[in-house]
Amino acid sequence: MKAATRPSEENVDLPARIRRQFNDSAQLKLKAVDELTGPIARATEIMVRCLLANGKILACGNGGSAADSQHFSAELLNRFERERPGLAAMALSTDTSTLTAIANDYDYEQVFSKQVSALGQADDVLLAISTSGNSKNVVRAIAAAKEREMRVVALTGRGGGEIAKLLGTEDVNICVPHSQTTRIQEVHLLTLHCLCDGIDSMLLGAE
Repeated sequence: MKAATRPSEENVDLPARIRRQFNDSAQLKLKAVDELTGPIARATEIMVRCLLANGKILACGNGGSAADSQHFSAELLNRFERERPGLAAMALSTDTSTLTAIANDYDYEQVFSKQVSALGQADDVLLAISTSGNSKNVVRAIAAAKEREMRVVALTGRGGGEIAKLLGTEDVNICVPHSQTTRIQEVHLLTLHCLCDGIDSMLLGAE
């Protein structure tokens, strides 16, 4: 059996590729700031009102977006950059027993929606993260949140997909103006940090 050939290392300019990744990421963030500042500010205000009313933020997403939902909930439950009491937030992607039970007994599309239906209340907020805007289980979670009279903050890309069609005027779609998953996820992470900083500033005052 013929061994697979490996591309010559001389043909790969790693420093140039790394610089291009940095430049592309930075350029998108600078391009998107004017478009996303308003939605991020609105989302921050919605989340602060939720927390002040003793509500909680439920976050969901798949893959890298699942990691983002866990990152966000950890920053709120523990702390971001300032000392404060923990804030009520929960990632719906962390309980493997719940996720696998729902996927096994029903289907994977319901792994988030059944949790939202069980845990969500009218004063709560759903943070729905999907780079494509079309993740079926996230779409189902938004529908469940609507049934529970929750408000929705969506982090999307690629025009917002199906998720954009589900959102009402009381919700917020923070839609990254790009089509590449990696670039969208990088802006999503920055957005989450903006939300955390804004929440702390509104609750604790500007430093």
